[in-house]
Amino acid sequence: MSAAAELLVLERRASLERLRASASRLAAHPAVALGIACVGLVATFAGMLASGRSGPIGTIMFVPWVALLAARLGPTAGGLAGVAATGLYLTAAEVVGLPDDPAALALRLAPLVGVGVVAGLSSRRISSDALELQATNALQRALLDATADGICFTDAAGRLVFANAPLQRSAIELGLPPYGSVTDRLLTLADRTTEPGRFRERMQELASGHAASEDEFELTESGRVFCGSTAPVQRADGTLVGRIWALREVTADRRLERLRDAFVAAVSHELRTPLTSLSGFLELLGDEEDSLALTGRTYLNAARRGTARLQRIVEDLLLVAQIEAELLELRTEPIDLMELAAAAVELARPAADEKRIAVTLDIEGPLALEADSVRLGQVLDNLLSNAIKFTPTGGAVVLSASSRDGRRCIEITDNGSGIPHDELGQVFSRFYRGSSATRRALPGTGLGLVIARAIVEGHSGTISVDSREGEGTKVTVALPLRQPDGGTYR
Repeated sequence: MSAAAELLVLERRASLERLRASASRLAAHPAVALGIACVGLVATFAGMLASGRSGPIGTIMFVPWVALLAARLGPTAGGLAGVAATGLYLTAAEVVGLPDDPAALALRLAPLVGVGVVAGLSSRRISSDALELQATNALQRALLDATADGICFTDAAGRLVFANAPLQRSAIELGLPPYGSVTDRLLTLADRTTEPGRFRERMQELASGHAASEDEFELTESGRVFCGSTAPVQRADGTLVGRIWALREVTADRRLERLRDAFVAAVSHELRTPLTSLSGFLELLGDEEDSLALTGRTYLNAARRGTARLQRIVEDLLLVAQIEAELLELRTEPIDLMELAAAAVELARPAADEKRIAVTLDIEGPLALEADSVRLGQVLDNLLSNAIKFTPTGGAVVLSASSRDGRRCIEITDNGSGIPHDELGQVFSRFYRGSSATRRALPGTGLGLVIARAIVEGHSGTISVDSREGEGTKVTVALPLRQPDGGTYR
């Protein structure tokens, strides 16, 4: 079927649906229902007069109209309608000349009144349930329409069942066709994306499978970026009901990230050159340190510390840029983890001594490992620096390492301020500074854990943080004994 023909069929279906809905609303109106029931009662009465018969069949002919009145007006009105129908029946019987039998009155009155009362009670319960269901559906629809994300649901066969207002607006803006499955409609965007081949491949995978997925795509002509996700919807017994789809525009977020990355890269490169010159001049000045007065030597040491700190920040920024560009290089070689950990502890000891913090190394003996000693040492330096920074004066920090389940495990434990539970999920985010660091004005860039995780995962390892506010923090690093490539890799 051509697109034009399918559109015509859809328009006709929509017209019939609107007609059916209008008829349903009209029939549901109490005044209309009352009119229909009254006309039905009179018509039944006239039919009995015309036919000259008023047997038991007459009672049955009055039942639908009594039930209709009861359904719309309740059990009391239904009972009265039953009495009125019985009166019409007996009037018809008298007009056509049938004998007035009291037993006939009881036999005709009881069923009609009973039908009216029962129908009214049932209708009231059904109407109450229907109104509650309508209110719930309306609330759910309003909630879905109020979300920022476009959301739709498809049944197990892939047919579109529901789409909220934001998704309908997005579909119109993107020019998606009003027919076909979700993947078929999205496939029409393939040639307009920056990666048409990858986009088609993902749509084909989604069309043939039911796994959860999340992807981003960018439109070439407008530069708009969208994040789409989908997941299966299942009953409690695991039976597939359908799929839920969500679409969100993230253009502003991606532009902000690109601006931030460009700014960080520019600042890092611009700072690197003057810092190199400054460090050189400080080294030259250090050659004449003996000729300086005490105050001059104090200023020189302060300048050295400040320059070294700025250099570390610049190096961290450049390293994060490499990580984001997936250009982090690791050169692995056989190393001894005990020697690396001991060097990291000695490097951290001066900062710990200033706060009278006891730094302890707990390793049973040599632990052979394949790793990039420079980068892994950077991980230990960052983790020890964080532990000392957030541990109060007189506290303790322990670095331990051991073999566990065929992996080398490193744990750095402190009894410091800890991390609030609601912040644990953000500690590996770029530039994130916890509430404790902000409140106590502790120095830092929020890049230490980001760099540590990237280096650890580059070694095919894992890193996790376990912390309780006010009790302390434990960071665990697990590394394989050997690297899969055994050399330089990315």
